[in-house]
Amino acid sequence: MTVPIWVFAVAAGILISAFMAIKTGKEERKGEMESIEREGEIYMKRLEKEKEKKQGSMGA
Repeated sequence: MTVPIWVFAVAAGILISAFMAIKTGKEERKGEMESIEREGEIYMKRLEKEKEKKQGSMGA
C-alpha cells in the first residue's frame, strides 16, 4: 500500500508548526521574565528611596 505524497507534506507541516510553537513560547517566557525582573528592580529602588526618606525625616 502506497502513501500519497501529500500525507508526508501534511505530517511535515504539523511537525514544523509544533517546533515553531514551542520555540516561540520559550522566547515569550524569556521576554516576560526579563520584563518582570526589570519591574522588580524598579520597585526595589523605589522602596529603598522611601526607606531612606523615612529614615531622614525621623533623624531630623
